[in-house]
Amino acid sequence: MANENKRVHSFTQDALGDDDAFGLAEKLKRKEVSSEELVKAAISRAERVEPQLNAIVTKCFDKALLEAKKENTGFFGGIPTFIKDLTNIEGVKTYYGSEAFLNVPPSKKTDPIAKQIFAQGFLHMGNSSLPEFGFTCSTEFTHLEDTRNPWNTDYSCGGSSGGSAALVAAGVVPLAHTADGGGSTRIPAACCGLVGLKASRGRVLASELFQQQIVEVAIDGVITRSVRDTAYFYAEAEKYYKNPKLKPIGLVKEATKKTYKIGFSNNSLKNLKGDAPTEAVLLQTVKLLEELGHQVKLIEVPVKDQFVDDFVYLWEMLAFFTKHLGKPFLFGSFYDKSKLTNLIHGLASKYPKNMWRTPAFIYRLKKSYYDYQKFFKELDVDFLLTPTLAHTTPKIGHLGADNDFETIFKRMTDWACYTPYSNACGGPSISLPLGTDPATDMPIGMMFWANHGEEALLLELAYQLEEAQAWKKIY
Repeated sequence: MANENKRVHSFTQDALGDDDAFGLAEKLKRKEVSSEELVKAAISRAERVEPQLNAIVTKCFDKALLEAKKENTGFFGGIPTFIKDLTNIEGVKTYYGSEAFLNVPPSKKTDPIAKQIFAQGFLHMGNSSLPEFGFTCSTEFTHLEDTRNPWNTDYSCGGSSGGSAALVAAGVVPLAHTADGGGSTRIPAACCGLVGLKASRGRVLASELFQQQIVEVAIDGVITRSVRDTAYFYAEAEKYYKNPKLKPIGLVKEATKKTYKIGFSNNSLKNLKGDAPTEAVLLQTVKLLEELGHQVKLIEVPVKDQFVDDFVYLWEMLAFFTKHLGKPFLFGSFYDKSKLTNLIHGLASKYPKNMWRTPAFIYRLKKSYYDYQKFFKELDVDFLLTPTLAHTTPKIGHLGADNDFETIFKRMTDWACYTPYSNACGGPSISLPLGTDPATDMPIGMMFWANHGEEALLLELAYQLEEAQAWKKIY
């Protein structure tokens, strides 16, 4: 296929091989490989593919090598990873994907979520790319080279955790940090053929930036190549911090043996729906679920169109605060708001005329937590299934940061129309690589939604689907 001429990956017979993080952890315990060998292999792989992918913002290779020579505790002790460049690491500059931070000083402390990740033994290889503040769903820039999709470098890798997704899909590391405020873990997972779980609100510790949220839509996580890596990550994360308000996930090790009632829909809000290739994968997934014994029925997701407007109002408010409060309150004197992109300027400019709506839209968004619980009962289902995205992965430029505001905003909201509700209501959802576009051979993700605190059920179902239909490999 023509696609293969633009495919970029680093899988080879080195210390990393094609193992996931769990497999590497087992090899480390058996002393079949050393942490130093893994880090050296990751550095070699990064140097091989980074010129084509542009996924690394800051390299901390020397630091990772030094750490690899020490004794590393934790289940994943000695395995290299990348942290999304939205999270502070002591001594490392955080750019938030924005030209407004070019003169930022190194961070003075490490965010709680990064500590929770490092407590598992992961070694920090550097920071991965994201679009400005994670406000959009493709990792493209005006001041940097765009981050590209390893499956075909003509295409977007999604966003906002695009750099992490590109590095995991290309084989540089088996797992990388993400953050999801409207789909930013699940969208790049769908684009890059990966597993992307957005956990329940409060499941993991928050970065300092996310601790300031008025409506808690954003949550950190990871992106992986296997269900078991996601499952073991959250099991180990709970050993560091377990939210007493949530049902524990525990260690999920195998596929479900139960049959469930699953509602599916190709329709989203505002008359948006999946395109033909996406709908075809949805129907293939429905067939697979039925073959596995589940009861699957067509439903309409009971969310009102008003939600779209409310989420956009929140977006506008966040952009307004980012632009006008960034220098005096949020970031510091080095922050240069004149360097912000068209998207931030455009969103921020709309908020003053909608400011009067703030109490009502915040109320409705917070109320969605309870609405979400109700509609599982009303629909009489255990899970919901929708596409992760409304159409196949676009080429670089379709969501380019240099597009005018109206163009990029419409394209973004038309494409990422399924994912934001999980952020508003705080429920868990997972994107799984269950198909491809026959025209381009690019991955297509399907998204399963579960009720609050039910990540274990999602993971058990994901294991079952992975066993029944192994993910397509990039190599």
